[in-house]
Formats: sequence, structure tokens, C-alpha cells
Amino acid sequence: MSLWTTRTIADAVSGTCPSDIAVHGLSIDSRTVAVGDLFIALAGPSHDGHDHVAAALAAGAVGALVHRIPDGVDPARLIVCADTLDALTALGRAGRDRFTGTVIGVTGSVGKTSTKEALAHVLGTFAPTHAAVGSFNNHWGVPLTLARMPQDARYAIIEMGMNHAGELRALTAIARPHHGIITWVAGAHLEFFNSIAEIADAKAEMLEGVQPGGIAILPRDNEYFSRLKERAQTLGLPVRTFGADPEADVRMESVTIAADHTTVSARIDGRAVPYTVGAAGQHWASNSLAVMALIEALRLDLTQAAQAMREVGPPKGRGARSSHPLPSGGVFTLIDESYNANPASVTAALRTLGAQTAGPGGRRIAILGDMRELGPDGPALHAGLAQEVVASGIERVYTAGPLMTNLHNALPSAVRAEHAADSSALAAWIGSHLSDGDVVMVKGSLGMRMATIVTTLKTLTGSGSTHTHQTG
Repeated sequence: MSLWTTRTIADAVSGTCPSDIAVHGLSIDSRTVAVGDLFIALAGPSHDGHDHVAAALAAGAVGALVHRIPDGVDPARLIVCADTLDALTALGRAGRDRFTGTVIGVTGSVGKTSTKEALAHVLGTFAPTHAAVGSFNNHWGVPLTLARMPQDARYAIIEMGMNHAGELRALTAIARPHHGIITWVAGAHLEFFNSIAEIADAKAEMLEGVQPGGIAILPRDNEYFSRLKERAQTLGLPVRTFGADPEADVRMESVTIAADHTTVSARIDGRAVPYTVGAAGQHWASNSLAVMALIEALRLDLTQAAQAMREVGPPKGRGARSSHPLPSGGVFTLIDESYNANPASVTAALRTLGAQTAGPGGRRIAILGDMRELGPDGPALHAGLAQEVVASGIERVYTAGPLMTNLHNALPSAVRAEHAADSSALAAWIGSHLSDGDVVMVKGSLGMRMATIVTTLKTLTGSGSTHTHQTG
């Protein structure tokens, strides 16, 4: 069964199309288009998808959604609309309108992508489940995810992100989730807010779209829980809670963190539910409780869900663990946390690194890049990480970026390693500083391109290059 036809898409977006061809997928990237896809030519400030329509068609796309006809492209293969971004939003609405399954909305300052992935895996053991790719959680990612929903899916998990007030209100109006999960509220994107309380209010906007009969699943341990609960109750939503707090509906009684997994003992409505998550960290325990809270709300089998948790692993850039050889001999362990950072997520990553056991003679090493969008509190928030580094027992910390200079200077001399201007400079020589048995964690804001360091560490082939750097 096709996902759409060119005619039904044209009708949904108020466009024109001379053909009626089956569409099996939707793509916004001509480099990854698959045979049978419709290519959506989005225009941004630094690129225009219309310049890549011909390439998408040559790669197997059955057609393209455009708001101008590119030179040399057969108009018979095009759906022409007034604006492709507006059309994508309309197509997302149409996808949601026709979907007969259950939609779950997920947001939070940290944990939303990991929770979304865990939900997708666990719910997928019960029935066909659809979820966003990666972190497609913004004004184009959410409608694209909705438009891609297969009609035979039973569940759909829609991740929603924001960095300004009002953005989740717009996204949840399109997604219209049956249930909403807020994973956590913390100081992310503080540059655009006056306080974390304002961030809590912005996260609570997602609940405005929750449909009648739905519930709000909220973090009982969070400082802003009462604020979130009050908003949910104002909207008439029943509240289910998760956390270690004795009053939590889904309560964590104990947690044990190992190198590559986390064992949780939970109590759900008076019933003991032990399980293991296939990812390491206290934050994964919290994410898993949110998943179990939804499973309980849907009246699904908790035992089956608990068994499925063992196969849940960290997404790329969010704690994925791998081992790699060193040119000089020996092996080091890499924990890839390179996809974005804020104070809460860096703290969680440091604690997870601190719980690791290095090999004989090895060290636990953190490689940290700037946490961006923190506003005037940014320098102090970076320096404040030193306390967590010391508490976690991490042996060495390398830093990159102007803001991370504050952490570099605040670290004890025994822990303080080199500082570099940016990730590229650090990547050029960091490999020569590693030893057999080291456990290395890399994290920083997306704009810091810390994945450059991850790629370099995964492909070490030489003995390291000459470098200049600041020492403590």
C-alpha cells in the first residue's frame, strides 16, 4: 500500500499536479532519496531544495513538491504549490487527520529523543509503530513525521522541540497527541528565556494539544513539577507521574548503573517491575520510567515492556558506546555524546562516565565543547561543571571553545588537560593523548561540531600530529 499518491498530496496542499502516481515515501534530502519517494524542495536561508530536484528525480523519486519549476525539469513530475514549507505543514495536518492510531507527544529539555526511541522500540513489540527519524522535532520535522505515518500503524511517537516560547503551541496544534510526555525541565536555551520557569511554561504548551481523554505524563522529581501539573490540570488533563519521589505513580525504588546497561527496580501501582535498559546512565533510568508510565496508561503488558527494555540502546550521538584500537597499541572505549549539550545533559553524561571502569592503567576522560544558547549565565554554568567533574571522579578533562575556557580554568590542576579553540583543533591531536584502557566521552552543543572528534577517534591510523594548545 502506498503512503500517498501525487493527487492526494496535491489536494492536501492546495497544489496542482497533472499525474496520479503512487508515493511510497517522503524526502527532503536529495542525497538520501529512495526509489518511490516524493522529494519536497524546501527553501532555507543557506540552501534551496529546488536546486536539487533534478538530482532527486534521477535518484528514483517519482516526483517533487515545488513552489517554482526548476530549469530542465519535466513539469509533469511536479506538484506545484504556493510555498513548500506551508505545503509540508498542510500535508502533516492531512497525515494526522487520516491517522486512526494513538499519537504520543514527547518533549523536554533533555531526554526527548532517547525517550522517543525507547518508546518506539517498546511499543513496536506490541503493534506497528511510527516515530520521527533522529531529532526531527521542529517546524518542518514534526509535519514531515506526521506526513510519513503509515496508515496501518497503531502508534506514532512525535518528538517536539523548541527554543522559543510559542513554538510548541504551534507544533502540538498540528500533532494533536492523545497523550503527552514531558521528560524533564532544565536550563536549555536560556538565551531566549528569562528563567527556567519560563522554559517550563514553554514545555507545557505541548499539553495544549493533548486530545480529550488523554493524559499528561510528568517528571515527579523535577523542580518545576508543580508548575507543569497545575497547567495540565487547568487543561483538564489527568496526570501520571514518574520518578524516584515516593509520590510518583511509576516509582524508581533502586537503580544500578553498569558499563553498558542500567538495571531498574520500579514500582507501578503497587506492583514490583524489575527490568534492565540496554544503555548506561541515571538519565536512562528516568527515561525508562516515562516509557513505563505510558505503557501502564495504555493498559499494555508491563512484563512484555520490561523485557523489551533490554534491547533499548542509545541513539547515535547520545551515549553510543564502541571500542577502537590505538595506533600505538591497545584499545580505548568511546562514548559518543556529541549530539548537543546543556548543563543538565552534560551533568548526566559526566555521571555516566564517572560510573565507568577504565582498563588497567586507563583513565576516564571527558572531551567537552561549549554549551550554547545559555545567555549571560553561560560562563558561570560552564565553570560550575567543575564540581560535577570532581564528584564523578573523572581523571582528565579536555575542553574546546571560548565558553569552555571557564570550565578549564575552574578545574583542579590534576584534572585539567588541554584546551583548544574549537573541535577541529582538538581533533587534530587528541588521539595522541590516549592510552590503552581509557574511557573517553565526547559532548558539546551541536554547533561545536564535536562529532568531528568522534569521527577522528574512530579512524585513528597514525601516531598523532604536532599540535599547539593551552595547558593548565
